[in-house]
This record gives sequence, C-alpha cells and structure tokens, in this order.
Amino acid sequence: MDEVFNFIKKCGTYFLATVEDGQPRNRPFGTINLFEGKLYIQTGKVKDVSKQIQKNPKVELCCFDTSSGKWLRLAGELVRDERREPKADMLEHYPDLKSMYSADDDNTEVLYFKNAVATISSFTDSPKVINL
Repeated sequence: MDEVFNFIKKCGTYFLATVEDGQPRNRPFGTINLFEGKLYIQTGKVKDVSKQIQKNPKVELCCFDTSSGKWLRLAGELVRDERREPKADMLEHYPDLKSMYSADDDNTEVLYFKNAVATISSFTDSPKVINL
C-alpha cells in the first residue's frame, strides 16, 4: 500500500478514468491520502465524476513519474466514506482545498479503493503487480 501511495503522491497529478453512458471519461486529480490503511481520493458530490462513480464504482487511475520513467495504473472500485474523520484528514493533508470544501459540508466526498490492483510499469523492467 505504501509503495502505491508514495508513487502516486510523488507524481502529484494522476488521471482518473470513469464511465458515463458507455463513454470513458478521464480527468486530472491531485488528492491521494492514506487513512486507516485505505487509499483515499477526494472530490465534490456535485461534480459529474462523483455521479459517474456512484453509478459505476469501477475506475482506473494512471500517473507517470518522469524522474524514473515508470508509470502506475491502479484499477479498482471506489467506495464513498461519509464519516467526518476521513474528510477532515484529507483536508489537513490538502489545506488549499479548505477554501472550497469542509469536512462538515454536504458536498465534500472522500472515497477509498477496494478490490484494487496496481501495476507499476516501465519500458525496461517487467511490470510489478501489487494487490491492495
């Protein structure tokens, strides 16, 4: 888990793919957090991405580390966590988001990965598969 978290965190930006009416949807994200041994992302419930995840929780994220020439793909299901604690923890790690989100509002959404598999790849090494 730590290796996957650290890889994504180092990249800074990753791209999250969802599905809407059979069409892939992809967008940049920057939030990643470890809380209670689970890997979390954050968004707003009013956003299309949230609606897409609630309809079909299977997602994939991808990021590229330019310094190593390696990339990571993480496929799994996202589960909404309505508790205040993971929301507050996420916002403590991303204080710039506090101008738009609050652990106590009805919009802030944190989601954790379940049934997830990460693959770290490069052009020179064999892929490394990590089950979360």
